[in-house]
Amino acid sequence: MSATTGVVLAAGEGTRLRPLTRNRPKPMLPAANRPILEYVLDALVEAGLDELVLVVGYRRERVQEHFGPTYRGVPLTYVAQEKQLGSGHALLQAREVVDEPFVAVNGDRVVEPDDVRAVVERFDGGTAVAVREHPDASRYGAVRVEGDRLTELVEKPDSDDYRLINAGIYAFPADFFEVLAGTDREDGGLYLPNAVAGQAAEGRVTAVRTEGIWADATYPWDLLGVARELLADGWIDEPQRQEGVHVDPTARVHEGATLQGPVVVGPDVEIAAGAVVGPNVALGRNVTVEANATIEHSVLDADTRVGPGATLLDCITGQDATAGPNALVPGGPADVRVGTQVFPDERLGAVLADRATLGGGAACEPGTLVGPNARIGTGAYARERVPEGAEVVR
Repeated sequence: MSATTGVVLAAGEGTRLRPLTRNRPKPMLPAANRPILEYVLDALVEAGLDELVLVVGYRRERVQEHFGPTYRGVPLTYVAQEKQLGSGHALLQAREVVDEPFVAVNGDRVVEPDDVRAVVERFDGGTAVAVREHPDASRYGAVRVEGDRLTELVEKPDSDDYRLINAGIYAFPADFFEVLAGTDREDGGLYLPNAVAGQAAEGRVTAVRTEGIWADATYPWDLLGVARELLADGWIDEPQRQEGVHVDPTARVHEGATLQGPVVVGPDVEIAAGAVVGPNVALGRNVTVEANATIEHSVLDADTRVGPGATLLDCITGQDATAGPNALVPGGPADVRVGTQVFPDERLGAVLADRATLGGGAACEPGTLVGPNARIGTGAYARERVPEGAEVVR
């Protein structure tokens, strides 16, 4: 028995990644210079799956408009989760279009094709789950394994005794939907790990050990770490111009500019004379870097414009963001406030969300989160959080 259909859970918002997810779902945020979800679909296609079902929800039009009806020749079917009621509820939305064994994955984590393939190969008609070692298992769904059996799955345990986590790659028989529908709700939500945990307690889950790339972004600064990992491992589509320097053929890089690897320069990017880009920089489609700008350890999404003499360190931008002439984003570490929680000593210069503007000569305190359409005026200084549409003046 084989699983040839993949179900991708791509309905979540990613509230802890705001303001970057104000206008798009978490799976569409950049992993280096491509959406996270592209890497997920690549893994499924390269593992041999020939039909893909995407469960979409929050800002689902951003997913559907980007991918359309097929991906790399594989048909895509979209089903909607109208309310965010948990991962199990999301998977249950695929019940009407999936009637055979299937693979299910999270759409917001970069995984390797070999790891998907390993789970498919170990699938024998019962549930199979990828597991992997992780130094911080308490942040995720921790698991215990005896032999090839998964015996326990605990979401974000209090104990530091766990060394293995649920890697979020599953193979299920078609009747798993019945198991899922019969799983008890928790705080009004239906969660996939709870259904798997129930089967694990009965010794019915095969654990498949994996060790490929597994890159997850929970908070904004994690996107910098994801980019570093992908660049270090060469998981980049653009051709390599020299060691660690990947440049799309349509990019225009002035001979007087300096690219310090690892770095990726996406399609239609323009980099002017005297600019220094890298190391650990990912530039998305149609980014403009003007003369004598400096960019290090940063992820700049599509259509971002960096003015002459600007300096961006440990910076993440959304789409169509602007840093004006001589603007400054210093690097971290910084104390970053996400919701009501403060995370100390995180490596983050600033986040400039979609269409945010950092004016000429303006600066951000390390760890600043600037919301969509916000503007930091010429020579002004921003700190902590700048709400959507707000203006900071000198």
